[in-house]
Amino acid sequence: MSRRGGEAAVSVLILAAGLSSRMGERNKLLAAWRGKALVRHVAEQALASQANAVYVVTGHEGDRVADALADLPVTRAVNPEYRSGLASSLRAGLGALPASVGAVLVCLGDMPQVDTAALDGLIEAYSPDRGRLVCIPTFRGKRGNPVLLGRQLFPMLARLEGDAGARHIIAANSGSVAEVPVDTPGILLDVDTPEALEALSGNVYDRPTGR
Repeated sequence: MSRRGGEAAVSVLILAAGLSSRMGERNKLLAAWRGKALVRHVAEQALASQANAVYVVTGHEGDRVADALADLPVTRAVNPEYRSGLASSLRAGLGALPASVGAVLVCLGDMPQVDTAALDGLIEAYSPDRGRLVCIPTFRGKRGNPVLLGRQLFPMLARLEGDAGARHIIAANSGSVAEVPVDTPGILLDVDTPEALEALSGNVYDRPTGR
């Protein structure tokens, strides 16, 4: 798979630092699906994509998460402030990126059905020359994750606080948004509750969706 460089260089940032509070005592990222931890599925799909590098932000049970990825060529960024919410993980991840990175593809560690084709579609859609600074996947017209964000937006991302994601930044830059249709409903499905994990394990999300 070709890798993009220069202003178009895209790195993946996997957010894997959260407390998994809705999962109870279990760390959802380490839950097994198809013989692998959920976060490992995400990392392997990212590594197979056109992204030039993959970074993983850890926090809660960070060493255990890192162990699940130990033999993969990912770069770990530790977020000591993970209890404060999502924004701190974004800041930690952005701080780990080299200046050569033109955009970041922010993936959630609990979305194991986001495939490489969806990631590559977002990377290919990114075009700062054409004003496409934000690339968002859609399935049947509904927006999902992950989201690609150009470097021009990094200063605004770094100012986020608490559990806020990039939604308000995206809304404020709507003219720079490219929606990218994808073929997988996995962009809409995160595994953050025991019920969601049970449904995933029962292949409920794998059933053909029809056309």
